Amino acid sequence: MISVTEARGKVINNTSSLTPVLSTLSEAAGKTLAEDVYSNVDIPAFDQSSMDGYAFSFSDWKSNQILPIKGELAAGSNDVAGLSPGHAVRIFTGAAVPAGADTVVMQEKTKIENDRLAIADENIVPGLNVRAKGSEIRSGELAIAKDSSLTPAAIGFLASIGRTEVLIYPYPSISIIVTGNELQVPGSQLQPGQVYESNSFSLMAALRQLHFDDVKVYKAEDRLETVTQILKKALQQSDIVFLTGGVSVGDYDFVATAAAQNGIEKIFHKIKQRPGKPLYFGKLDNKLIFGLPGNPASVLTCFYEYAEPALKKMVKQKTGIQVVQAQLAGPLKKAAGLTHFLKGYFDGKIVTALHGQESFRLSSFAKANCLIKIGEEVTVCDKGEPVEVHLLPF
Repeated sequence: MISVTEARGKVINNTSSLTPVLSTLSEAAGKTLAEDVYSNVDIPAFDQSSMDGYAFSFSDWKSNQILPIKGELAAGSNDVAGLSPGHAVRIFTGAAVPAGADTVVMQEKTKIENDRLAIADENIVPGLNVRAKGSEIRSGELAIAKDSSLTPAAIGFLASIGRTEVLIYPYPSISIIVTGNELQVPGSQLQPGQVYESNSFSLMAALRQLHFDDVKVYKAEDRLETVTQILKKALQQSDIVFLTGGVSVGDYDFVATAAAQNGIEKIFHKIKQRPGKPLYFGKLDNKLIFGLPGNPASVLTCFYEYAEPALKKMVKQKTGIQVVQAQLAGPLKKAAGLTHFLKGYFDGKIVTALHGQESFRLSSFAKANCLIKIGEEVTVCDKGEPVEVHLLPF
C-alpha cells in the first residue's frame, strides 16, 4: 500500500493532456485554448463613436462655438465622405467618425436650433466619446494566450476579431463498467440477495456536473472473461475507464487480473486510506484506468480525490476542489495507519463530520458538501481544532 500523497502524485504524473483538436467557436465554450491566437484586424477597425450625438472638429468648435449640422452617420454606414470644415454631423453609437472630426458630444449635452449645434458640456475635451482605431487590439497583437479558459467573453472576443475556429483541448471520452452480479437496474423487481445499482448514476452525475458528457455505461457479470472483454471494448473507445467493484481480494474480484490481461500497466493498487483502500490505478498508453471500490461512498471519495484532478489535467484545467482550513465542530477519534476522508458539511467557518461514515452509506454523502481529511498518523482531533477540508465542486 502507498500513502495518499504518493497515490495523488502517481495519478497526476501519469496523466497527460489530450491532443488538441480544431473546434468551432460555438463548440469551444468552456474548453481550454491550445494555441496562441493573434488578431488579424484592428479593433475597432476605424475611429468609432461611443455615443449617440454629434461629431465635429474640436478646433472648429473652439473657434466658432456654434456649428452647422450637415449629414447623418448610423452604425454600419459605409459613407466615407469627410466632415465639411466648420460643420458637425449627426452620429450614432458604433458609427465611423468621419475624417476631419475628432470629438463626439452626446446628444443630451447639446442644443439644436435651426440645424445649428450648440454644446453645453463643461467637460468636453478633444477625442471625447471616440474609440480610436485599434484601441482594443491591433492587427498582429496577441488576442488570447494558449492555455486560457474560453469563457463567454473570450468566445465573444475571438468572434470580434473574425475567428471562427480555434485549437482546444477536447474533453475525454469516458466508459463506466459496473461489476457485481447482485446489482439490478433501479425500478426492477428485486430478488433475495439483490440490490439496486447506484454507482453508475453517481459517477454519471458527477461527470456531467463537471461538463464531461461523452460517457458510456457497461454492466459486467462477475466472470473474468466478461470483465476482460468489456474492459477491452471500453479501452478501444475511451480515454478514461472507471470500473466499480471487483478491486478487492475476493473470489469474484477480477478487475486487476482483467486489467493485466488487457496489457494495462498497474501504477498502484491499494492506498492507506478509508474509505477507498482497494483503489486501483493503471495506464495503457495515455489511457487511464481507475478501479473504484464497490461501496458507494468509496466510489465518490476516490472520484473526487483522484479522478477529478486527473480529468481536469487531461483538459488543461485546474481542479475544482478547493482546500481550506476550518474549525472542527466536535471531537474525532480514529486509529493510526490510514488517512480518513470523512463526509462533512462546511458552513463557511465550522466543519461538521456527518453521522454515518461507513463506506456503504450514501445518505450521509447526499448531505455533504466537503470531505474532511484526517492524516494517516492522527488519532485524535479536538473540538475547534483546524482541519483540512476539501470542498466538493458543486
